[in-house]
Amino acid sequence: MMDLPNCPKCNSVYTYEDGSLIICPECAYEWNNDMESQLDEDKQVIKDSNGNVLNDGDTVTVIKDLKVKGSSSVIKIGTKVKNIRLVDGDHDIDCKINGFGAMKLKSKFVKKV
Repeated sequence: MMDLPNCPKCNSVYTYEDGSLIICPECAYEWNNDMESQLDEDKQVIKDSNGNVLNDGDTVTVIKDLKVKGSSSVIKIGTKVKNIRLVDGDHDIDCKINGFGAMKLKSKFVKKV
């Protein structure tokens, strides 16, 4: 007997195979067995300006003076940003910068420390 994965929706162990689908009898969720490999491929890898892979919680440095939208202030080159959080979208880094507060940055304007 083949060892089937737990249900990704309710984590039930009572899954069964029906053709190319795996079905959970508890929550009626159906998924393709190849979906797990597709989910791994869908995860986007975010890299800094030097090509280093960024992760949640990393510390980065700003490599260019950045104008703050709606303000006359500028984030200076070399500003250290600690404990970043990666998100999907145009600006892929959420962070807090001392003296500025919560900001969204593009990964192409930072380098990993």
